[in-house]
Amino acid sequence: MSGYKHPCNYCGEFIAPDVNHCPFCKKINPLGPLRCPKCREPIEREHKVCGNCGLSLKIICPACGKETFFGDYCDLCGARLVVVCKKCRTEQPPVSGVCIRCNKPLEKGGSK
Repeated sequence: MSGYKHPCNYCGEFIAPDVNHCPFCKKINPLGPLRCPKCREPIEREHKVCGNCGLSLKIICPACGKETFFGDYCDLCGARLVVVCKKCRTEQPPVSGVCIRCNKPLEKGGSK
């Protein structure tokens, strides 16, 4: 039901069920299950790979350079796990070495 508020996955504040960003902690995807950055299937922190597409769920954070779970944010430094294409400025998860929009190579450490 649209009238019920749900707790944010990150800060626990109660928020509307149709938001894309938490209005309190400002993080994206504050509701629902964690999802694979490649195929969007639900995943859990205990998984080593996505059960649907096989993507490794342990990556090196583009911001701090340490290994973390491949969610929306780094478990260690809190940075968003995204890279930005230098050519078209598309923000995307660091899933492959090429941009999802323009197909140009992404630079390592190409985060915001």
